Amino acid sequence: SRSRSRSRRVVEKIMIMIMIIGCGAAYRPGDVVPLSRMGQYHAMRTNWHDVLGHHCPIFGVNREVLLPIPKPTGYTGADAYKISFQVGREKFLIPWLLVINRKSPEVPMIDVHLRHSGGDIHGVTAKVVNMPHHYLDIHEDIRKAFWDPENWPKRILVRYFWEERSEIDVSGGFYVLFGAGFLLTLVMAIYILQSSQEKLV
Repeated sequence: SRSRSRSRRVVEKIMIMIMIIGCGAAYRPGDVVPLSRMGQYHAMRTNWHDVLGHHCPIFGVNREVLLPIPKPTGYTGADAYKISFQVGREKFLIPWLLVINRKSPEVPMIDVHLRHSGGDIHGVTAKVVNMPHHYLDIHEDIRKAFWDPENWPKRILVRYFWEERSEIDVSGGFYVLFGAGFLLTLVMAIYILQSSQEKLV
């Protein structure tokens, strides 16, 4: 009957909604993970700026990128230049990283460590380290450009490392199950109600 076919369509739509709730926000291998950058120089901070996709982390992929760092307003070289990042749709915050005027003769690079379980990112940490000499021997242009005061934007090597952990998100799983159970209850109630109406007719 028409009522029964309508009931089936309602059930199908709600089941699709349940699937979306369960996996709609998850990352898939190879997805670009959004990244935003903020700079601080001489107690002045920039706004958050979105980083281009080919400089962002790729979900589940260890890789290296040369991230361009623009010249800050009023730059004289006398003060430290720091950058901060927000990672992912969850906006994990990476605190200030000192990258220029570190009082060190070494060229800096940034190691970013991302922890994930399944399709969810659980945490991000980062630190500034010295670029290995064997890398600089291969890419001598990076050293020259970094120490040239007129050469901007500076290009900082960023290495993204992914670590998979079998963590169980108890609270998140509870909410998903609760939502799915509620929708299933709603489906059954609608189906029973329509079946009762058909019998009365």
